[in-house]
Amino acid sequence: MLGQWLDWTLDGKPPSSQLGRFKSGTYQLHAPGILEITPTTVQPTARACVFSAAIHGNETAPVELLGSWLSAIEAGTVTLGAPVLVIIGNLPALKGQQRFITTNLNRLFNRELIETGEEPDRAHELMSAVDTFYERHHTLPKLHYDLHTAIRDSLYTRFVVEPFAETVIDPEQWQWLAAADMQAVLHQHQHSWTFSHYSKHYHAAQSFTFELGRVAPFGKNDMTALTPMLTLISSLSAGLEPPTKPAETMTFFQVKHELIRKSATFSLCFDEDVPNFSRFEPGTCLAKDSVAGDFIVGDTPLYVVFPNAHVEIGARAALLVVPTHVA
Repeated sequence: MLGQWLDWTLDGKPPSSQLGRFKSGTYQLHAPGILEITPTTVQPTARACVFSAAIHGNETAPVELLGSWLSAIEAGTVTLGAPVLVIIGNLPALKGQQRFITTNLNRLFNRELIETGEEPDRAHELMSAVDTFYERHHTLPKLHYDLHTAIRDSLYTRFVVEPFAETVIDPEQWQWLAAADMQAVLHQHQHSWTFSHYSKHYHAAQSFTFELGRVAPFGKNDMTALTPMLTLISSLSAGLEPPTKPAETMTFFQVKHELIRKSATFSLCFDEDVPNFSRFEPGTCLAKDSVAGDFIVGDTPLYVVFPNAHVEIGARAALLVVPTHVA
């Protein structure tokens, strides 16, 4: 199963058969980077799970994490008890070990998308795969964990982003995330058209973007630190209730502002390598832009997440967040 899928995904070698069996279920290779596994027996607490990685091609730890989990499924050391759609997203970027080819795939998951090209076409393919999967398992609760790593250090090494949507997050999710050794939660404030947002907005799924450390090449990731996350994924795929831990062990943040690059002269007023969640005091200039003007921190300190001055014009250059109460 895993070898055939990876050969098709990474080397373009179509398998002789796209269907097959393993100890606790069946698999179907829908397309390069799109694998569905279905259990022989669906457990009573099972969810329809989507696990995705490499939406940005240079984020390798999640790919290794899913590979370890799939190997355990195939070997029978983890018993499948829930249907799972597994997605490896931006295949050309993954092969080239770069973030994207022409544009950021993780801003394209919008059903009204009209652009065409390598990444827009892949976004349409992945949206269709998720739609079909959730429709096939429409009687089960829906869940989507989109796994990433950050391009810079973070004062909270492992954190999750909750997409903005009307769907309420189940309180048990926070307890699962805490037990998976997530250190912080960031609540989005508006639609962002990321992959996790797609599943929450259009399908009312319990859905998050995970940041599992810093970007590193294959073989250079600290996979030991992701053992609790592997436990969470394995439990969900087995159709079992995952371990829990008090949500209060995580720090919660809410987005207050987005810095948007409006011009070619846009610049950030701090070092390129500042860690995520760095704090800036009132009166600090955070950005300069010939169109938008200077952005100055107001009366309340702000924390900066995902700063990147080199985004396309019109794209987000940073999130500015504040601490909030436990969800």
